Amino acid sequence: MKLVRTEDAIGYVLCHDMAQILPGDGKGSPRFKGPRFKKGHVVTAEDVPVLLSMGKEHLYVWEAGPGMIHEDDAARRLAVLCLGTGCVAAGEPREGKIGIKAAHDGVFLVDSERLIAVNDCEEVMVATRKGGFAVSEGDDLAGTRVIPLVVEESVVEAAERAADVEKNGTLMRVEPWHLKTAAIIATGSEVARGLIKDRFTPVVEAKLARYGIKTTWHAAPGDDMDALAAAIGEARATGVDMVVCTGGMSVDPDDNTPGAIKRAGARIVTYGAPVLPGAMLLVGYFDETDASGKACTVPVVGLPGCVMYNAATVFDLVLPRLAAGVEVRRRDLVQMGEGGLCLHCSPCTFPACPFGK
Repeated sequence: MKLVRTEDAIGYVLCHDMAQILPGDGKGSPRFKGPRFKKGHVVTAEDVPVLLSMGKEHLYVWEAGPGMIHEDDAARRLAVLCLGTGCVAAGEPREGKIGIKAAHDGVFLVDSERLIAVNDCEEVMVATRKGGFAVSEGDDLAGTRVIPLVVEESVVEAAERAADVEKNGTLMRVEPWHLKTAAIIATGSEVARGLIKDRFTPVVEAKLARYGIKTTWHAAPGDDMDALAAAIGEARATGVDMVVCTGGMSVDPDDNTPGAIKRAGARIVTYGAPVLPGAMLLVGYFDETDASGKACTVPVVGLPGCVMYNAATVFDLVLPRLAAGVEVRRRDLVQMGEGGLCLHCSPCTFPACPFGK
């Protein structure tokens, strides 16, 4: 920081806000009181007469020498690390900060490990909302900032190396909703025989509909493993984008849904998740070939009974990824253990709550 004559300050960075007071004259001249120039502002030739009119004949400024970058320029470079699919900058940087917003609806995904690596670099930061959740167009996703007014370029370069966008892609992206149709297979002999009303299917239909997924096929084959496997095969034959099996997920002898899904040919990602409610979740995939001959996958999930009567469960945590066609890995579920305990708040405010976060 150094003190310079205002006339000599062109190109320098202001070290603090500079307030201006305009009393007004009641004849159209404006009244104003507040910061006329913000900290971090780069002084231009047009600013000099304004500053002099404010009584500022000398200014405290930062001297941006070789290898130094102004905070706004650094913020722009950090934002590039974040601008993946469905992510847009929210205007120009201000005071070294720039926001990132969602360009469309979808699931927000963050590379957590690389985000940590970037934030481990001194004097820079990137803050995001929790990944894995649904976002809408215009939602705030992230913000970047450089801590000092002027930063060494090597600091920004270190963050860029940590992100390694060229090799690994951007730190975040928004995948749009992809799945359109689903089949629901309701287990339980009591449902198949009509002894009780199927209350599970309407709950699942409503959850799917939030992401634009229409239930186009439904069956209630009972509890027999062969019948369940056959129903799953019939559902696949209709060409649905997703198969959902409700109930029959515990370790009771007559709960055959996991075995039926496996018998139907699914590749099991996990049976069990560190989430309450919903520990008995099963996630798997059928490896298929689409009409063009390209390899694709069709997700299949086995839902425990808690999904029917709890407002928020593990299904609500995995469904956004599934709906966007993002393959769920076992690691994705393992990482849900921290934050995976629902507190059963009344009233339920999910997803604006700690569950899954």
